Amino acid sequence: MFRRLHNEARNDNSGKAGDDDGQKAGAAVVEPPAQVEEPAVETKREKRSDEKRKTRRQPPYHVILWDDNDHTHAYVIAMLQKLFGHPPEKGYQLACEVDARGRATVLTTTKEHAELKRDQIHAYGKDGLVADCSGSMWSTIEPTEGA
Repeated sequence: MFRRLHNEARNDNSGKAGDDDGQKAGAAVVEPPAQVEEPAVETKREKRSDEKRKTRRQPPYHVILWDDNDHTHAYVIAMLQKLFGHPPEKGYQLACEVDARGRATVLTTTKEHAELKRDQIHAYGKDGLVADCSGSMWSTIEPTEGA
């Protein structure tokens, strides 16, 4: 019975134009995608030596505060506390060092940070307790020994 139904279906489709293999006219034939081979190119990875991978550290710089007669110990202590976060005891110690030696290292850090702190000292303003005060204290930066 299957053969007879199959043959009858074939005979019904055989009269249609453009149909040579039993498919309906206008139906698209789907072809499988073409196979493309991957290129046979090998990439080489360059091995980096440990020396190249090492992070280079920036050389440290000192922020130097210079002595003058226009600023009080209270001014120096307050400035160091505000700009550097030094406690009052450390500020007093540094103020005494500036007064005795003429200079004191208030911070050692990277060059960019030292430049910022130097500029902040210059912009801090004059000592309100000294009438003849001409402005902020003087500060410089210098590389540490061996840098």
